[in-house]
Amino acid sequence: NTPKTMDNLKEVSSKKVCGGFIKEFAHASKSVGGSMVFGVFVPPWALENNKVPAIMYLSDHGCNPRKSIEEGLAFRSAALEGVMLIFPDTSPRHCEVEGDAESKDVAIGKGAGFYLNATEPKWKANYQMDTYVNEELPALITKHFPFNGMLSIMGHSMGGHGALVSYLRNPGKYKSVSAFSPMCNPSNCSMGTRVLKGYLGSDKSNWSRYDATTLMTTMEFKGEKPEILIDQGLEDELYKSKQLLPEAFVQACKGAKYPLKINFHEGYDHR
Repeated sequence: NTPKTMDNLKEVSSKKVCGGFIKEFAHASKSVGGSMVFGVFVPPWALENNKVPAIMYLSDHGCNPRKSIEEGLAFRSAALEGVMLIFPDTSPRHCEVEGDAESKDVAIGKGAGFYLNATEPKWKANYQMDTYVNEELPALITKHFPFNGMLSIMGHSMGGHGALVSYLRNPGKYKSVSAFSPMCNPSNCSMGTRVLKGYLGSDKSNWSRYDATTLMTTMEFKGEKPEILIDQGLEDELYKSKQLLPEAFVQACKGAKYPLKINFHEGYDHR
C-alpha cells in the first residue's frame, strides 16, 4: 500500500490479516523528542465505521513493534472479539546516548526504555516512555482510530512490569491489566536495581514510582478493583534466578486486599 500521512502520523506499512489490517505508523513524538513507530491491528468490525475497545501490548527489551506483530498469535481472537491491538516501541530509537552503543547491558538503553520517565541527565531528554505510553500514544489512538475509549494494557517481562506499573499509576485509565512473566519487584532484584539506578539515580526513594510491588503496598484504592492477571512459567530462567519476584507482588496484593489471579505453569520458560 502507498504510505499515507494523516496529521502527525505516517502510515509506513499495511497488511490484511484475519479480515482486519495490521498497520505500522511513524510519528514525531513530543515526549521523547523524536520519531517513534508503533503498530496497530484494526479488527474487521472497526472497518465498518464501528468504534472498538483496545488493548495495548508492551514488549520486552530488545523487541520493537514489527517483532511483536510478527511473533503475535492474538490477531484471530482480536478479530473475532472486535478488539484493536496497539504495539508501542520499547524505547526511543532516534537518539544516541553516550556509551549506549558500546554497552553490553541489554536491560538499559536502546530497546529497553523500561516504560519509565528517566531523570538521570544523559537519559532524561529522550527516555520519557511513561509519558509516551500512558499519555501521548493513547491520545493519538483516540484522535485517529475507531477507538471507543475502553483501553486495557498487558505486557511481557519488561513489558509486564510496564503494564502493572502503568495500570497502578493511572487509576481508572485502563479497564484491565495482565502480564506474562513480569518483573514485579525491580527494587529488590539485581537486574531491576541496575536499571532503576541507571535511569533514576541512586536515591532509592525515587524507585518506588516504578515498582509494582511497592506501589501496591503504598497506594490507596478507591472504587472498583478489577482483578489483575499474571501468568508465570516455572522453568523461566529469570524467575528461578529471582529477577521477577511475583511472590512479593502476591503478598503485596494480599496486604492491600487487591484481587489477583496468578497462574504458575509447569514446564514453561520465559518466552
